[in-house]
Formats: sequence, structure tokens, C-alpha cells
Amino acid sequence: MAGENAHPLLETFAREGCSAILRTPHAGAVGPAMEAAVDGGFRIIEFTRNTPGALDHVREFSRRDDLIVGAGTILSAAEAREAVEAGARFIVSPVADEDVIRFCVDEGVLCIPGCFTPTEMLRAHRLGAHVIKLFPGPPDGPSFVRVCRGPLPFLRIFPTSGVTLDNVAAYLEAGAFGVGFVNCLFEPADLAAGRFDAIRERAAQMVTAVRAARSPR
Repeated sequence: MAGENAHPLLETFAREGCSAILRTPHAGAVGPAMEAAVDGGFRIIEFTRNTPGALDHVREFSRRDDLIVGAGTILSAAEAREAVEAGARFIVSPVADEDVIRFCVDEGVLCIPGCFTPTEMLRAHRLGAHVIKLFPGPPDGPSFVRVCRGPLPFLRIFPTSGVTLDNVAAYLEAGAFGVGFVNCLFEPADLAAGRFDAIRERAAQMVTAVRAARSPR
């Protein structure tokens, strides 16, 4: 994909339009839950660093040629380096940390810092961030994305917090570059009970909804 802050993985992100983001305290559920999301159709997946064995799972899943695996909740350049060494191909943070962004730019790793205001978004973009994670999710997320992209149409805004099956189409129609599904995909009760079939079914519904929202009309 040509343009500002270009990166080879942007074409895949643009094509897929969604990611599965797993955060859970249940160590035994991590692998099976993400496998269920993959079975449901997700090809971009993220393990948050505060999930048990996160880097081990990054290492395991990144061996697969059909997946793009990233690490989330990265708060320092040192953590970013560890994740990349484990096989992470993109780095996500809840904040726009300059050191993390610069590390990613220097190492050629797709960088997705968390921002909430247009000022933060533009600053992260100018530091070299490839995609902007909208975090936390505002009350009327789709309208917020649309308003931000009015004066800043070059931003690739990727909402995560607050994205659901019910509002995903509105986010994409508002101009979101893509979306990430977190708890609404990996519902805590299902993770605790090992109901991975339910995760697989939701994953398929979410991937289908994203494709439908992005298809020409």
C-alpha cells in the first residue's frame, strides 16, 4: 500500500479488516480460544502481553504461514523487542509511547499505538505509526471516527474497545481502517467454562459481518 507511513502488512490489514484480540487470566484457555477464532475465519490475531504465556503463544502461532500474529499491551521498547523476537509482526499499545513507535519504525515492524484525541493521533502518525488504535472507545465511536477523519483523512484508525457485532458495520462505514474484537469475541464466561465452540461461532459471524460491510453495494 503506497502513501504515508507505508508498510507491507497494510495490504493484509486492509484486506482482512479485522483482528481477534485475546486478553484473559485463564492460562489453559489461551491456545484453544485463539484457535477457535482462527477456525472462525480470523487471520490477524493478537495476544496481549498480560495474558498468561503470551509470548509463547505468539511464538507458536507465528509459525503458521496463514496468520499475521501480533502482541498487544506493549508499554516499552524492551517489551516490543521481546515480542518481535518471539515472532510478533505487529506491535499494539494502549498508549502512544514514543520509544515504542521509534523502535517499530527502526525495525520495520507494523506499529499500532493507542490514541484518543486527534492531537494524539496526528502526533503518533508524524512519529511514524502505521495504524492508530482508537482507545478507549468513545460513547459514539462511529461518529467519532467520522469526525476525526474529516480533517485527517490520511489516518488509518483502527477501533478496538467498544467494537461489537452490532456496531461493526457503522464503524467501517464511518471510515475505520479496520476493527479489533476483544471481549465480545472472547467472552470471559466462555473462556472460563471452555466453551470454545461459542467463540468459533461468534468469530465466523464477525468475519462475515466485516466482509459484508466492506463489500461494494
